[in-house]
Amino acid sequence: MNDIRSIREETGLSRKAFSDKYQIPLRTMEEWEAGRRTPPEYVSRMLKYYVSIKQLNEQRDKKINIVEDATGHKIVIVNDIRFKGKRNIDWKEVKEYLKEYVGTNYSIQESSEQVYIGNKFPEEFTESESRKALKGANAKAKANSATVIPGLIQIATNPIYEENRKEKHEKDAKYGWYKYEVRFALPVYEDEVLVKYNIYRAKMLINHAENDKKYLYDLISIKKETSKPQQEVW
Repeated sequence: MNDIRSIREETGLSRKAFSDKYQIPLRTMEEWEAGRRTPPEYVSRMLKYYVSIKQLNEQRDKKINIVEDATGHKIVIVNDIRFKGKRNIDWKEVKEYLKEYVGTNYSIQESSEQVYIGNKFPEEFTESESRKALKGANAKAKANSATVIPGLIQIATNPIYEENRKEKHEKDAKYGWYKYEVRFALPVYEDEVLVKYNIYRAKMLINHAENDKKYLYDLISIKKETSKPQQEVW
């Protein structure tokens, strides 16, 4: 069977829907599937890879739970405590996990703006100076927030704009930076029984690039909220 057609049929999408989703000209898809033109082998391999990654992320999205506290503010529940280092988090493992998001984009619910995830995000998230300054529970919180990145983008709110002031970001942040507020909750267990959630605040740092797209850059200023009855999530 034609490789491109088989890749598309695995998704269950029509040719037009597939073309739109993966940004391939419809005419090109028609030529490939009809056998009138043959795409380079690497194109088929890359397309198959991106299809599998998008499907994986779509499956992840369905598992993300977003709740509201007593004041109506949204919180993303981290159900998958994937990174459990007792003393030190394996940040290389976190980086590899984040690479699976590269090439995807998600929508901010409040504004309908699209936020893209580029190939610089995994390294910045795991290797930035702000990350290296994190210790203990805050470091664990950042590592595990990696599993709910789509949800955090969705609930991002209260953006604050800043002009770009660094020459090294002249292209990546030509139109400046935005800091959005986000909140997420990590479960706390006692004797393998869930007893409560600890809630964290953070800033989602997004850069507005030369191509006029907004890219997720890092999650910073992570801080556990002071425990209050109305902030507990059950």
